[in-house]
Amino acid sequence: MLSPEKLARINELASKKKTIGLSMEEAKEQSALRKEYLDAFRSTMKDTIENVTVIDPEGNDVTPEKVKEAKKGKYPN
Repeated sequence: MLSPEKLARINELASKKKTIGLSMEEAKEQSALRKEYLDAFRSTMKDTIENVTVIDPEGNDVTPEKVKEAKKGKYPN
């Protein structure tokens, strides 16, 4: 995940954008920080989903095949 300083800067720029607006440099910085944040979020979400096993009420593994294939690629036997 992003550092607390970067998250604080994202919030600072968002607040400034709503009140007085951003300069071109600040807008570019905001865009880059947002991209970095989304990349980190997506990576974390992907790792979480790849480590999930879905079990139905009868105890059967009903994990989607796409997730099973991703696990095999990540953790080959």
